[in-house]
Amino acid sequence: MKLLSVNLGRPQPVPYTDQPDGVTGIDKKPAEGPVRVAAPGPKGFGASGLAGDAVCDRRHHGGHDQAVYAFAREDLDGWERELGRSLPNGCFGENLTTDGLDVSGALIGERWRIGPEVVLEVTSGRIPCRTFQGHLGERGWVKRFTRKGATGAYLRVIEPGEIRAGDPVEIVHRPEHGVTAAMQFRAVTTERELLPRLLAAGEALHTETLAAAREYAERYGG
Repeated sequence: MKLLSVNLGRPQPVPYTDQPDGVTGIDKKPAEGPVRVAAPGPKGFGASGLAGDAVCDRRHHGGHDQAVYAFAREDLDGWERELGRSLPNGCFGENLTTDGLDVSGALIGERWRIGPEVVLEVTSGRIPCRTFQGHLGERGWVKRFTRKGATGAYLRVIEPGEIRAGDPVEIVHRPEHGVTAAMQFRAVTTERELLPRLLAAGEALHTETLAAAREYAERYGG
């Protein structure tokens, strides 16, 4: 398992975002050399966990629980075959493009060591948005991505440091609860009856998901 690329985005004006200033950093490109990774601060104030990476809409992106976004090269390859087009590393807005790692199947609370210094922890899957659809230029993309359910994973920073393309990725902690990033995604989108099952992952969950799961369980049981 290894890191194929570390991808960074710069603010760009686009017509397809509802970000108040009309800019987005979703179009990410592989960086040359090492990139510093650190906890960015709480959502709404903190941006990306990667130095030099833009998070333009802090209402929905960035912060501790969404400090880093990872997507598997294997899933990009699958989309290439379905869409009949090239999808370079970073084109899904991911910070990390991985090889040999089941990113969507990663467990909430699973920890990855990347290179000699950095440890990241899985918090949730990625919910597609209008900006993602506009960036790819695929009609019906939000529904199509949702049906596939291979969401990639958001991660929080446990141990900061530097990472670079080619770094090995090692799973150093894997919980036993069975709650994956893909399950979390389904629970907050198309299968809300799954929400109580997410509580097995506890405080490792994205804080917004944890609150939603608790509220659902209190209201409906489960």
